[in-house]
Amino acid sequence: MTSVLRVNGDRLWSRLMQMAEIGATAHGGCNRQALTDADMDGRKLLARWAEAAGCRVRVDAVGNMFVRRPGLEEALPVVMTGSHLDTQPTGGKFDGVYGVLAGLEVIESLNEHAVATRHPIELSVWCNEEGSRFPMAMMGSAVWSGRLALDAAYALTDRAGLSVRQELQRAGIATGSPVQRQAVKASFEVHIEQGPVLEQKSKTIGVVTGVQHMSRHEVVVEGQEAHAGPTPMDMRRDPIRVLADLLPALYAAAAQRGKDARLTFGFIETLPGSPNTVPGRLRFTVDIRHPDAGQYGALREEMNQLVFAALARHSLKGDIRCVWEAPGVTFDSDCVAAMRGATAALGFDAMEMVSGAGHDSCNVSAVVPTAMVFVPCAGGLSHNEAENAQPSDLAAGADVLLHAMLTMAIDAKK
Repeated sequence: MTSVLRVNGDRLWSRLMQMAEIGATAHGGCNRQALTDADMDGRKLLARWAEAAGCRVRVDAVGNMFVRRPGLEEALPVVMTGSHLDTQPTGGKFDGVYGVLAGLEVIESLNEHAVATRHPIELSVWCNEEGSRFPMAMMGSAVWSGRLALDAAYALTDRAGLSVRQELQRAGIATGSPVQRQAVKASFEVHIEQGPVLEQKSKTIGVVTGVQHMSRHEVVVEGQEAHAGPTPMDMRRDPIRVLADLLPALYAAAAQRGKDARLTFGFIETLPGSPNTVPGRLRFTVDIRHPDAGQYGALREEMNQLVFAALARHSLKGDIRCVWEAPGVTFDSDCVAAMRGATAALGFDAMEMVSGAGHDSCNVSAVVPTAMVFVPCAGGLSHNEAENAQPSDLAAGADVLLHAMLTMAIDAKK
C-alpha cells in the first residue's frame, strides 16, 4: 500500500493559506519575523494541528520546535524533516513554511492510511532561519548542530536592542539549559526553489545535491559630517566615495567569476542620515556566493583588496568583517538517492541541482545525513510578497518527501 500513498494536497494548500493569515501583509505576503508575536502565533497554530494528529510537541532552549510521531521502536534514531516558520519583513507564503507544513502533511497521511514506521518521525521548526530580525541566519539549527554557541545566540539583538534570550523568555520558552541533539538517522527538507530554473526548464522536482558557498560581510567607513552647502567637494571626507568606487569594481569582479557568481548589497546605511549633511559614517553589507570553492575564495579575497584600496585612495578609516559564513555543502549520497528514487517512482519530471540559497539543512548536514528537494516557484520570486507556487507542485514535493522518508523510516537499520 505504501507504493500508492499520496499526501492530501488540498489540506496542505488550505493550511498554507491559514498560516499565511498570521502576519499577513497588505500586498499578499507575510511578516512573521523570528520570535515576534506573529511568529509565536504561527507556532501555536502548528502545535494545535500537531497535537490533533497525535504528536508530541517540545521546544528546546534556543526556540527550535520538534513534533514527534512515535515509531514502532522508539529507541531508534528519528527520521527528520522540517524547515522554518519565520519570514522576511516582506516575505511570502511559502518560503520555509511549505517545508514545515509538508512535513506535517506526511505525518497526517501516514496516520490516515494507518502506516506505522519502525523509526519515529520528527518535524523540526528551526528558530530564526531568516536572520532578518536577529543578525544570524539559520540560528536555531546552528546551535542544534553545535556550530554556534547557545550564549552567542542568546546575545544577538535586534535593532531595538532586544536580545534573543529576552524574546525567548517573553514567549515563555525556558532558557539556559543545554540544547540536546536527538539521534537522527536521516533528515530531509522540501522547499520552494527561490529561483527560476525549475520553472524555466519545466521540471516539477529539483533533487538538491548540495548548497553553494556563501558569506555575508559588513563594511564600515568613517568620514566626517559636514554641511552639504558650504563644504567644497575636494575638502570633504565623504565615505560615499568609497562606495562609489566599490560598486562597479565588485560587480565587475563577480562577472569575471562566471554566471554562477552572486553578489548582493542588501543593506546600505549612512549616518546621521540627513539630506543636507555629508555623512560621517557609512555601513553596508556584501553577500557573496559561488558553488565553486576556488572562485568563491578568489572573489572574497578580491573584495577585501578592493575595500582597503578604496579606503587608502580616499584617506578614510574603515574595516570589513565577515559576519556570517556557510561553507558549501555536499548532501549525503544515501539521502539524495532516497529523494531521487522517490521522484522516479512517482514519475515526476526532475533535474539535479545545487541550491543557491542557504537553508537549515546546511547546518543539519554537518552532523546527520541530509538531503533536500525543490519545487518551482512562480517567476523564481522569493523573499517577496508576490512569492507564489502551484498547489500541484507543492503536493508533488510533499509526495516525494513522504516516500523518501518512508524509505528510511520503515528500515530498521540504524
